[in-house]
Amino acid sequence: MAMSHTWKSHLCSLPPGTIITGKWHGHSYRLLRRLGSGANGVVYLAENGRNRVAVKLSDDYASLASEMNILRRFSKVQGAALGPSLLEADDWPSPFARGTIPFYVMEYIEGEPFAVFVRRHGKEWAPVLLVQLLSVLERLHEEGWVFGDLKPDNVMVTGPPPSVRLLDVGGTTLQGRAVKEFTELYDRGYWGLGSRKAEPSYDLFAAAMVMIVSCSLGPIEKKGNGRAQLVALIEADRFLSRYKEVLQKALDGRYAKAAEMRRDLLAASAHRPTTHNVRRQTAPSRRPSRRTNRRRKARGVVETVLIAALLLGLYGFYIYRQLSM
Repeated sequence: MAMSHTWKSHLCSLPPGTIITGKWHGHSYRLLRRLGSGANGVVYLAENGRNRVAVKLSDDYASLASEMNILRRFSKVQGAALGPSLLEADDWPSPFARGTIPFYVMEYIEGEPFAVFVRRHGKEWAPVLLVQLLSVLERLHEEGWVFGDLKPDNVMVTGPPPSVRLLDVGGTTLQGRAVKEFTELYDRGYWGLGSRKAEPSYDLFAAAMVMIVSCSLGPIEKKGNGRAQLVALIEADRFLSRYKEVLQKALDGRYAKAAEMRRDLLAASAHRPTTHNVRRQTAPSRRPSRRTNRRRKARGVVETVLIAALLLGLYGFYIYRQLSM
């Protein structure tokens, strides 16, 4: 259930300096500015003493409770920062409205949206950051979720060193259900390239769109045949055309797992063809041998080294640019 228009208008217009004090825990937060709003609430940058946090307010208790449960689940996934940390939840007896307004407080992730970072620092960063994003999505999918509303504004680049973090878990949906929230430009249903069923391929379509939009100069809107238009955009850009095969497979829903797209993206970045499909077709139907297992481990080491080399090279250039500005 989305917020009513009256409540949304009220919550979106809270002036800077407004103090939010929790009814139950008594902690106070001073609003600094609005970070964004959606169907289920409004998010403000706020300060609590010397700490900066993000505060989300809504009249929809059920949606807030669902988001908080997702954040709690994310925090239990080891080895990956899937989203902002949940700090606390409370009710605000607002002097501007009758009754109380529920809210929760989360970590404020400071950085630049994916597209802003790529346009400031160069297109070469797009595949490097996308490799990181695909690793995060893989962990999310393994937990049985789909992010849903994946777009550049919901992928924050923090650092240094530059690394990606997901924001706004409001669209996160259990796999198998209908996606709860989406943005048309990054929605495969809008482009006529698939359903809105929550499955990994839905997020991977959006991931491809994040890269396409971040590397494109002008605005993009659907005109006629959606697939033909997107392929034409990729082919018209010298940089994107290097990744045409990977992006096209993601747009067509031919990746079942984020790890598959990540592997192909790394292969394209290294200017070498991927031989995964050839191995899969020619390998005999038997239990993997020790040699096969050693080869798999070796490929994993090569992939890790390649990622490290890409990151080190671009990070060195990034530091050089920062110092020379």
